[in-house]
Amino acid sequence: MRMTRFITTFAYVGLLRPAPGTWGSAVAVVLAIGIDYLLGFWVLAAATLAITLLGFWACAQALRGRPGEDPAEIVIDEVAGQWLALLFPAAAFWWMGLHDWAWRAYPGWVAAFLFFRLFDIWKPWVIGRADRRQDPAGVMLDDLWAGAFAGVATVIAAGVSHGLLL
Repeated sequence: MRMTRFITTFAYVGLLRPAPGTWGSAVAVVLAIGIDYLLGFWVLAAATLAITLLGFWACAQALRGRPGEDPAEIVIDEVAGQWLALLFPAAAFWWMGLHDWAWRAYPGWVAAFLFFRLFDIWKPWVIGRADRRQDPAGVMLDDLWAGAFAGVATVIAAGVSHGLLL
């Protein structure tokens, strides 16, 4: 149980107050930038998949027998969703051969963070539907949908900003 709590709170980041979800997302951004910069895009993609799978498992363990609960200290879902959102600009820069994008293109990760928090809090359409599942999978799914929406919004914003989509 102690290991499950360590995982679901993402090394106890989820115990920070106020706004543990925002803290989880902020720590996720810093770690994702470091992974991408030091180890590359494909390691970030693999880490995102691994943290997502680990999150589904850990949430199922932590919330067994507690239907409908989504405790604020569980932030592994924010980490998975935030990393998914960051994969979009990371993939775009990887495709262009820019491996140090986070240092030169800070609006990309800032936009991914802000869009992720917006969609995670607002919960439009399928994000809200996933949140209303009231099960451990729903805890993860709403943040993964928010991450996907944030990633697409980040790429669109970049296209508009750079005049590619005007």
